Amino acid sequence: MSTHYREVDLVIRGAKVVSPDQIIEASVAIAGEHIVAVGHDDTMPPARQEMRADGLYLLPGAIDSHVHFRDPGYPNKETWRTGSAAAACGGVTTVFEMPNTNPPTGTIEALNLKLKAAESSYCDFGIHGLLGDDTIDHLQDLLEAGVTSFKAFVGNTFGNLPSPTDGALLEGFEKLAPLGIRTVVHAENSSIMARRQKRLVEAGRMDVHAHLAARPSVCEIEAIGRVLTLAEWAGARVHIAHHSAADSLFVIRAAKLRGVDVTVETCPQYMLLSTDDFTRFGGIMRVNPPIREKRHNQPLWDALMDGTIDMIATDHAPHTDEEQTRADIFKCDCGFPGVETQMPLMLTEVNRGRASLMDYVKWSSVAPAKAWGIYGTKGVIAPGAHADIAIVDLNRSGVLSQGKLQSISKLNPWNGRAVQGYPLHTLLRGRFVMRDGKLVTDAVGWGKSVKGIQKMPTPQPRNTHLYSSAILETPAGTAPHALPAGYPLPAVETEAAS
Repeated sequence: MSTHYREVDLVIRGAKVVSPDQIIEASVAIAGEHIVAVGHDDTMPPARQEMRADGLYLLPGAIDSHVHFRDPGYPNKETWRTGSAAAACGGVTTVFEMPNTNPPTGTIEALNLKLKAAESSYCDFGIHGLLGDDTIDHLQDLLEAGVTSFKAFVGNTFGNLPSPTDGALLEGFEKLAPLGIRTVVHAENSSIMARRQKRLVEAGRMDVHAHLAARPSVCEIEAIGRVLTLAEWAGARVHIAHHSAADSLFVIRAAKLRGVDVTVETCPQYMLLSTDDFTRFGGIMRVNPPIREKRHNQPLWDALMDGTIDMIATDHAPHTDEEQTRADIFKCDCGFPGVETQMPLMLTEVNRGRASLMDYVKWSSVAPAKAWGIYGTKGVIAPGAHADIAIVDLNRSGVLSQGKLQSISKLNPWNGRAVQGYPLHTLLRGRFVMRDGKLVTDAVGWGKSVKGIQKMPTPQPRNTHLYSSAILETPAGTAPHALPAGYPLPAVETEAAS
């Protein structure tokens, strides 16, 4: 397809353009922030710049639904500038950032601090607001002020944000269901984990396996089931973050068969690492939910292939070296960088035949774009879409080195891992933010919020007549007391009579 232009800004010639359905040899023309033509080289309009991409693949820029850029509050771990630079160098053009910063993103004031910090971003972004007991009265205000979605920590994690009560979680779903807004859920059972960790600590366990022992897969099974039950009743859209266990996949499969609007992400660490790696990396591998036994790896791949799991995310979560290398596993902070290494890790598996490049585009870009209401503008290489493109060399080999990462905090269990397949160039809305493998530093601040292009599908709320907001008034025609009809009301004693 093409549109007639006198002259465009850039034509990328001779590449292979990847979608979830096909790979075609095509050239791509870009004018301003948008793609204006995809087709045979002879049909391209004249351009001020040209790039040869023979033998390379053009992928829609990856969309990472789950990053922690730690800003505001923890600039010693990461900032928007460094985290988004890592994204750009990893072929990631859009991220959705989590609310457990300091202050948490549960008020307008906190959101404004985050939006100010994000002005230095190299990539486009959405902001997950906090859904908790103290924020459910402000969800609409947060949406109007710029959040794209919400996050509920049904399971403790960094920042020690209290898990919402079930009542608050349901009421939050009731408020968001009529708006069609999706809520990310960290789904682990906090009560089970707290009790088991307390017993482990009392028993003197502080080894690397103790973290997994405190968070068995039943925590995920129970919490996912509870969350999906509440969401289904309210007709709310939910997203299960960092799915880690083979054992809980049946809960999601059953919910999807019932028509629950649930999307699910998993991360490379849950598919490619296992407890077999604990000896080498120790507390550097501590993450929530935990990395589990090897038997979980292949079922997660299978779930991606059959659509039970929808997408790849990273849970990019940097900490300082000291915080990740403490002798007591329960004192090691949870998480490690991942937004810069996700694409080469997954391309390596494509090269090994575990999935196709078309599968990868579906998981890394198309599915998240659809989940967050930005598909069409993002998630696709087609006329009218943003020119968000990762230009990839599938033949390039190398070894991941934490010392080369853009993130402030660099320790991660991918260090030293051989990979084949790298993004060479990254374009965000028509502008190079990474070129020839190097960050384009003058593109700092080019990223902007996707709030303005977000358009969620028509809401499908359920049981609205039973929502908390609908039960606060006495039904019409009902007496404002519980006495039988005609039964005399008790006399009301006055102060004078007493």
